[in-house]
Amino acid sequence: MKSITTFDLQYAHRFYGFKGEAQYLHGHTGIMTIEVEDTVNEGVNMVFPCNEIRKTAWEVLQNFDHALVLREDDPLLPAILGVYKEQGILNGHPQNTMKGPAFKSALATAYPDARLVVTKETMTVEGMIKIVYDLLKDKLNICKIKFTSGVNAAEMEFDTHTGIDRCPLCGISLNEEGVCPKCGYRKK
Repeated sequence: MKSITTFDLQYAHRFYGFKGEAQYLHGHTGIMTIEVEDTVNEGVNMVFPCNEIRKTAWEVLQNFDHALVLREDDPLLPAILGVYKEQGILNGHPQNTMKGPAFKSALATAYPDARLVVTKETMTVEGMIKIVYDLLKDKLNICKIKFTSGVNAAEMEFDTHTGIDRCPLCGISLNEEGVCPKCGYRKK
């Protein structure tokens, strides 16, 4: 069975090196759907609580919301960093509260204080799916991600694994110590 959650993301990016309209800096409203698959947890009669999928995924995704996403070799990147430094916002601003924890993976690095995500590859809808899966694959049993941005859409299905221990009281993933971070249940 599946639990499905959808997210809206507002972001700006460009396709550096691309010969077409997307080479210019532009913005999008993106819609990401994450499907989590597993057996129904008998204690809570659901696969995974959608609000907990939202919370787990949003910790990563909020770094893309209202952010600039640039490829690491884009010549705009040093210019943007210079302007942010000059304006005193490179290392954050008290009003910059819509941010998640910084992350660094093989595919992307988030600089939440600067509302910036730097990617290894051009951030296409396909690229966004790869980045998000890479960041969430050990936290959620993801079977499918779909991302729509403007007129572009992509989806990818993933092999699932059922090795994520879940709390019989809440349905959410237990931490490394076998403890539920929400209710404190401890696996015996």
